[in-house]
Amino acid sequence: MNSKERFTSRVDKYTKYRPGYPSEAIDYLYETVGIGESSEVLDVGAGTGIFSRLLLERGTRVTAVEPNEAMREAAVAASQGNPRFRAVSGSAEETGQPAHAYDFIVCAQAFHWFDRMASQAEFKRVLKPGGKAVLVWNTRLTSGTPFLEGYERLLHELGTDYGRVNHRNISHDMLVSFFQPGSLKEARFVNRQVFDFDGVAGRLLSSSYAPEPGDPRHEPMMQRLRELFDRNEENGTVKFDYETEVYWGEV
Repeated sequence: MNSKERFTSRVDKYTKYRPGYPSEAIDYLYETVGIGESSEVLDVGAGTGIFSRLLLERGTRVTAVEPNEAMREAAVAASQGNPRFRAVSGSAEETGQPAHAYDFIVCAQAFHWFDRMASQAEFKRVLKPGGKAVLVWNTRLTSGTPFLEGYERLLHELGTDYGRVNHRNISHDMLVSFFQPGSLKEARFVNRQVFDFDGVAGRLLSSSYAPEPGDPRHEPMMQRLRELFDRNEENGTVKFDYETEVYWGEV
């Protein structure tokens, strides 16, 4: 499937069940990276606007670029008419934005879908001199608890193409080569979601590699998820733990 259309049928679950980003990470963007209220920020691969809204809450003007129409419409709806927000059709490789117009580009949970060489050239074109790109991921921990380890096995065994599209395929060397030599800086933060079974199921089905109803792998996967949840729940919930990773610098 075209990567830009993978989430069309999952917008509602994506909006409801995907994690936000810890306030400490957003503080870091403002206190260390240098985003401010007067900054012009381009959110590339903005999806349903989860990250955009965190910047809007700080008073920053955000232009969201998202190629998937259903996700873009969800971002507009969730922004509730905020005058500092606009969403446009475009991609990382062709944003459709004017040259040297933005102080910062942010990409949250999106960079692994991009053509790196084409997006690198496009980012350099639309950033102002000295402008910076910020790449952010909520990286789900895959070890440390029986639930996290069992969930990872489940994705490998019954997911459609989990190993191929997992953002962990972006190596550190790939990140280094995207930024100017010596420019890359990094930070990490703790993040967590707590789910009942309906939440866990929604979180799983928000992922593009989870087989949907009608796929012969769907029912076996949901049954295995139920069993995994029942073995590991405490007071009716399980914990999804993440490390929020931030990479930034001049492109």
